[in-house]
Order: sequence, then C-alpha cells, then structure tokens
Amino acid sequence: MTQFTENNGALFVDNLSVAELAKAYGTPLYIYSQTAITQAFNEFKNALGDFPSLICYAVKANSNLSILKVLADLGSGFDIVSLGELERVLKAGGDPAKIVFSGVGKSVQEMKRALEVGVACFNVESEAELERLSDVAVGEGKTAKISLRVNPDVDAKTHPYISTGLKENKFGIEFNRAIDVYLKAKALPGIEIVGIDCHIGSQLTQATPFLDATDRILVLVEQLKNHGIVLKHIDLGGGLGVTYKDETPPAVADYLSPILAKLKDLKVSLMLEPGRAIVANAGILVTKVEYLKPTTEKNFAIVDAAMNDNIRPSLYQAWQEIRPVQSSNATPDIWDIVGPVCETGDFLAKGRTLAIAAGDYLAMFGAGAYCFSMSSNYNSRPRACELLVDGDTSRVIRQRESFDDLIRGELVGNA
Repeated sequence: MTQFTENNGALFVDNLSVAELAKAYGTPLYIYSQTAITQAFNEFKNALGDFPSLICYAVKANSNLSILKVLADLGSGFDIVSLGELERVLKAGGDPAKIVFSGVGKSVQEMKRALEVGVACFNVESEAELERLSDVAVGEGKTAKISLRVNPDVDAKTHPYISTGLKENKFGIEFNRAIDVYLKAKALPGIEIVGIDCHIGSQLTQATPFLDATDRILVLVEQLKNHGIVLKHIDLGGGLGVTYKDETPPAVADYLSPILAKLKDLKVSLMLEPGRAIVANAGILVTKVEYLKPTTEKNFAIVDAAMNDNIRPSLYQAWQEIRPVQSSNATPDIWDIVGPVCETGDFLAKGRTLAIAAGDYLAMFGAGAYCFSMSSNYNSRPRACELLVDGDTSRVIRQRESFDDLIRGELVGNA
C-alpha cells in the first residue's frame, strides 16, 4: 500500500487526492495504482533473477483490460480459467505462448480456442478432461501441451473456501494417482507432456506449505524420469498472501529463495501464478457515507458501496482496512459499515472505530484483488467505475454502468 499515503490528513494515491477523484468520478469507485502493480510484479521478477521462469498473472484476481495490458507490457504471462479470460488476455495484447489454462471444467469450445491460439500449456485436472483434450486435439489436428495439476494433500492453513490442495478439494489429481495418469497421458494421441502443476490455496502467509508441496512434487518428478517422462517445467501455482490487517506473509524473495534452491540442479523452468500478491494492495474501493444510524444495539454507517461491490467480507469473513479519505472533526465511535443491498449479510466491515459524518468518503484498502472481479448487479445495482492512476494522471479504465447496461440483452414481452 506504499502508493497510498496521507498528507495533512488527506489520502493520496500516487500524487492525486482521493477525495478529489471521488468528487470527479462519483462513488462507489475503484482506484488502482499502476506504480504499485509494477512494483509488485517486479518483486517476483527480481526474486527469480536469471532462473528460467515465467510469471503467469492469475487473471481471476482482477481482469480489467488495462491492468492486463500493464502486466503484458512488463512481460507477464497469464493464468486463465475460462474462455472469457483467454479472450481478455488476447484483447489486452498478451502473448498466447505465455498463457497457462487452468480450471476444472474446460469445455470443448474452450479447448478448441486455446489450441487455435497456441497456449503454452493446459493444466489438466482430471482423467476425464485429459481424454477429452486428446479427442479435441486430434480432431483439430493439433497437439495439446499439458501438465497435470497434482493435488499434493498439503494443508495451506487458509480459509476453507480458498484452500485447494487437500484431498477433499475439487481441484487436481490425487497424488497417489499421478504417475498412472501421466502414463495414460503419454499413451494418448494429440498430447505432449511438458510439466507438472500444483496450487494449494490462496492468501497463504507462511512459506512452509509451499516448501512441503514443492518437496512432494519433486518426488513425482524423479519417479516420472524413471518412466521415461522428462518434464520441462514445474508450476507451483500462486497463493502468496498479502497484509490486510496483521498478517505477516514472507517477502517474495524469502518465499522463493528456498524453492529455487530445491530446483537449482534440475533442468526445468519454474512457472508461478500470482494474482492477489500483485494487485490486492494496489487498489482501494472508495465509498460515500449516506446516513449514520445509531441504535441501542449498534451504530450503522450506511454507505453507497455494498456486497455487490465487494463480497469478500460477507463470503469469506474477510477483514479489510477502512479509514476516512479526509480527517474529520466528528467524535470517534464504533460503527458497522453496511450497504444498501437488501440482505443482512450486506456489510463491508463491523465494529470499526471511526470519526465520520454523513457525506464523508471512506477508503477500503486491499481492494485490487477479488473485489471488482467478483462484483455483481444484485438489486439491479450498476457496477462501479474503475480508475487507473499513474503518478500525476488518472484515467477511466471501466466506465460506471448505466441502466441500459443493466438490461442489455433482456427482452420484454414479444420484443
């Protein structure tokens, strides 16, 4: 969050006043710092040094075209999980040869398009998917480069909704089945084995689970060599956490250094799929206090942002810092920050001590990842405007939706 600073009680993003941006563009408003995104990407790049590697930004974290363009210009690859994400990356100028296609439910249409443009690799998540991909590749006269996403059964010790590496999770192929499935892939037409993949979860704040997963994957790499299957890359996924409150995730270099030490004698390249770690703390959500509603039980600050703008607190019980955009003379009190959506679960924060008044702007930090990308039109609410700030300049990278945008594609009666 280094690009978000205070000057005389006023919040700035890079060199621009957040309050002035909110007045100019309205609220709710997402604001992202291009400088912060660039710095976060370069942390990975610098930590990897000259080790053969590819950083594949996880598009699901924030899929705005302008942000994808910033990352493509930095040389980033991309981790995608849908046809829509594939087309977004291509539209933003991403190199298809730097795209890895993950996800448990790839359709025939998605496979055909990915083969057509020449993605770097399919991260295959089941035997059924492997068989389908072989059939599609043969039918298209193509060869599908694949890695198997292996489930290492490592506890990432994160929220159960974002844990992906345990046996009970839907992702990946069971560790004990991996060799058999690789041998099956070796025998299938239209398939070229190039790597192995794992991803154990999101918002990890300790290095140990990453190292445990790496050790388990390296066991398979050696076993595969004995079967004549020599891999070109190891994909260790993403999941490195960020600081929202008091979390202390390892620095990128500290997390990667022991992993690189384990790989140094292997003739493989390393793929990584960071998303949150690159964009989360590069963004804020700005909202306006519409009403203050003190009651005998709680004090509610009713704002114009809602769970449809950021579902993380309601869905994951996520904590994100909220503070006034400008210092106030109001008396501090304890507030629940709630939105206008007709759900009791519509809240952005609970029990926050804030000095606020109606009409004030609040900034919700850590809003660059999994906020706009998970937003919706629930209660027929238009989705918010997105801004990208770079030093002294700002530009709209997504216009605020209108009512016409809300009903586009809908039909009335026999129309």
